[in-house]
Amino acid sequence: MDIKSKIVDSQGLNRILTRIAHEILERNKGSNNLVLMGMRTRGEFLAKKIFQKIKDIENIELPFGVLDVTLYRDDFRTRLKQPEVSVSNITFDINGKDIILIDDVLYTGRTVRSALNAIMDMGRPNSIQLFVLIDRGHRELPIRADYVGKNIPTSQNEEIKVKMEEFDGEDAIYLVNVKED
Repeated sequence: MDIKSKIVDSQGLNRILTRIAHEILERNKGSNNLVLMGMRTRGEFLAKKIFQKIKDIENIELPFGVLDVTLYRDDFRTRLKQPEVSVSNITFDINGKDIILIDDVLYTGRTVRSALNAIMDMGRPNSIQLFVLIDRGHRELPIRADYVGKNIPTSQNEEIKVKMEEFDGEDAIYLVNVKED
């Protein structure tokens, strides 16, 4: 990984997630009808952190699920050589609920579109609100996040790497150069 800069450390990530948890609760006038869905892989860990923040603020445990959209991706057969397919874990009824969909980086919008298709196959929620930790621009579809941790415009030869303690051994966000083949 050719690191250009470390954008956010663990303290910065904690502050972002605290702010977003409050924004979610404010926009929805509390936690009454909310459910959290984290997108595999790092969105799952972000969702767990938001879950804990809301629990600390509201003293309530929201329904929590993990969404795997691998099979819904439009590049499933072309881009992913040997895709790792895991199982979504949604054990609650989503009908009539306000879903907070959580992912790490919003780029082209294609992963979010896949998630929307997967969710609609499960039922009919009242609303789907999107939280992304980083919005890096370069949209190919008309998708925008309702909650954004940070807007970090990137060039085509840069990427955002989100590291989560539970998966990568640290909580951090890096701007990296893409190696050209």
